[in-house]
Formats: sequence, C-alpha cells, structure tokens
Amino acid sequence: MADTTGSGTTTGASAPQPRRSSWKYIGPGIVVAATGVGAGDLVATLIAGSNFGYTLLWAAVIGCVVKISLAEAAGRWHLSTGRTLFDGWASLGRWTTWFFVVYVVIWGYVYGAAAMSSSGLPLQALFPDVMALKWWAILTGLVGLVFVWFNKYAVFEKVMTVLVGIMFVVTVYLAVRVTPHLGDAFAGLLPVLPDEKDSILNTLGLIGGVGGTITLAAYGYWVNAKGWTNTGWMKVMRLDNRVAYITTGVFVVAMLFVGAEMLHSANVAIASGDKGLVQLSDILEKEYGNATAKLFLIGFFATSFTSLIGVWHGVSLMFADFVERYRKQRAGADEKALSGEEVASGAREKSVPFRAYLLWLTFPPMILLFQGQPFRLIIIYGVLGAAFMPFLALTLIWLLNSSRTPAEWRNGRLSNGMLAVAGLLFLVLCVKQISDQDWSSFF
Repeated sequence: MADTTGSGTTTGASAPQPRRSSWKYIGPGIVVAATGVGAGDLVATLIAGSNFGYTLLWAAVIGCVVKISLAEAAGRWHLSTGRTLFDGWASLGRWTTWFFVVYVVIWGYVYGAAAMSSSGLPLQALFPDVMALKWWAILTGLVGLVFVWFNKYAVFEKVMTVLVGIMFVVTVYLAVRVTPHLGDAFAGLLPVLPDEKDSILNTLGLIGGVGGTITLAAYGYWVNAKGWTNTGWMKVMRLDNRVAYITTGVFVVAMLFVGAEMLHSANVAIASGDKGLVQLSDILEKEYGNATAKLFLIGFFATSFTSLIGVWHGVSLMFADFVERYRKQRAGADEKALSGEEVASGAREKSVPFRAYLLWLTFPPMILLFQGQPFRLIIIYGVLGAAFMPFLALTLIWLLNSSRTPAEWRNGRLSNGMLAVAGLLFLVLCVKQISDQDWSSFF
C-alpha cells in the first residue's frame, strides 16, 4: 500500500536480497485477519446491513483499505529498522510507555472476559444442556492459555489458518445461501450516506470498526515471529498484508449481504453484541434448517476463538517486549538491542513476561464473568480503546517520516495520506466515544 521514497531495495554490499512475493510465504496476514475480525465486527456489519441494506458496502471496503495502510506501516517499521514497534514508541518519549502500560493492563483485564464470553456463547448454543455460559467461557480461556503457553508461532499460525478456513467457508456459504441481489450490491459501492440522523458518524464507525485494534500493532511482531527480519522480506510482507485485508473484506461483505437480505428485507432487528449472532442462528434455523444454523455457530466459534488466541499470543509478545526494554534500561544495557531478531528466535514466547501477561488475560478476568463488569472500569476501557487507534496511526506517521527510519523506507505521499486519513478518522471516533460515556455517573 505504501509508496516509498526510494527504489525499494536497501543499498550497500550487505543489503539483504529481496525475496520474491509468493503465496507460499503467507502467514502473519492470516493471523492478523483472524484476530482482528471478532464476533463484534461481524455483528456490527450484520446490523449495518439490516439497517441500511447495501448502502454502506463502500464504507466496509474503505475500512479494509485503511487497515491495510496501518498494518503495512507497522510491518515496514519492523523490517526497515530491525527494531520493534514498542522500541519505536519508546523513542518518542516516556508518555508513549505510560499510555501503553495503562492500556494493556486495563484493556487486557476487560478484554479477557469479553473474549472468553464471546467464545463460550456459540458453544453454549451448540450444547445448551451441558453447562452454563460462564463455565464455557472459562473453558475456552483455559484452552487458549494452554495452547499459546506450549506452542510457538509456527504451530499457532497453522491452527489460525485452519480456523480462518472454517470462517471463510461458513461466511461465504451464508452469503451465497441468502441469494444476494448483486445489482444492489454493486450500487452499494457508490459512496452514499443513509438519509437519517447521525449517518456520518455511523458510517465512520463502520469504516473504523472493520478488523482490528491493537492487533494491527501486533502485526509487525508476527512478521518477525515468522522469521521475516529485514528489508529482503518487504515485498512478501506487503503481499501478506493485502491478503489479510482482502480476507477481512470477504468476511465483512459476506455478513453485510446476510444482514441486507435476511434482516433488512424482512425488517427484522437483532441485538448488538455477540448475542445478536445467536439470534441470527435462530433465524437461520427457521429459514434454512438446523444444519445451516449449526454450521453458522461453528463459524461463530471459529471467529471468536481466533480473536482470543490471537490476542493471547500477539499482545503478550508486545508486553514481553515492553518488559525487556524496561529491564535493559534499568541495567544500563543497549536499549536498541530490542530487535526483530529476538522475536524471530522464539525466546520471547517462552519468557516470564510473555507468560505472565497470558495469565493476566486469563485468570483475573474470570472474576468479571461471575460479578459483572464494573461500571467505572468499563468507561476507562472504552476511552483507552478509542484512543489506541489514533495513537497508532499518528505515531506511525511520526516514526516513518523521521530519521529513525532509513530514508528509502520512509513514507511517501500515499502512505502519509492514508495514515493521516486513518488518524483523523479514529480521532473523530475517539472524541465521539469519550463524549458518549456516562461521565456524570462515573463521578
């Protein structure tokens, strides 16, 4: 996606030879697509289809393009500098470190409960008489913990690829099953706003909500974990990244088709949040039979569980990177020794900080499954989550236009334009999210 200011290769005798972009290398993109598209993304797109038909199809497509630019920028930073993204953030000042620490601690605590609950919901629907939702949620969290704890990136990627295959088959099957009106769908690619109140903000929300938050930042870490550590892999990374968001686009467009055909035409409303997908399974059962409903619930589980184990792995890698930098800073060691090579070695995945954050994502959030989510904490979680995406976009602009990045791999006009659009988009959504919070009750 980025246009760079150089010729696309590193100069000098020791420059790594560019790898040919080949489908056989694809991997981190599948992981980021699977992690970024959770049940919440699917239900939000489903509701957009149910409310507006195909009118906002263009917004879903733009959302994918925006995320391509963000993930490409993160991957380009890792490959062109040999440094990790957190190391880049830290070079911008201590404020970035404080933001990251507060974010991953509070976000991880609340997200852990949400991810486990989302993964348990389709299992409870598939096996309603086995156990209560909270126990299914706890089981999925423990399975995710054990899986990530004992496996390195290579196995993790293979399992994610299988689950993405299930997601792909289910969503495409449903999109074909509802018999979409392709003429209306193509018309939906024209940038038209719905004729109703807050249509601009609703449209921006759909663009911003397509596929990923902190998982976009984790993409560079997965690129390194794959063994891609220098500019010789740049073409491969860009192909991989495009595959990621084309895959994301297929999921989102398929669910918008389902919403437009099954819900919009019949004027059927479903609940927001994960429970809306359970409602959809009931509707599918009435329309197409039990087998289709069960297949959808299996796809729902694959969607939720890939997000769970993706965050368990990717954000734990980022947290381990933060702790390693802090340790080296305290010891007076070379902080720039934080590199993609260390991530590629696999040592981080067996480190104490990596596993400590895994435990943080799994066990403390189980309290919320029994006691409910504390109101003030949810407000802070919402604000931090809304602030992360403009933080990511604007810091990538800063890093990739400075001397921290080799000149030939700095942003060109296209990259700067896309990242600026992303930053402004997420800044607007951040302000809206903050203004929508019930601050009077908070205090």
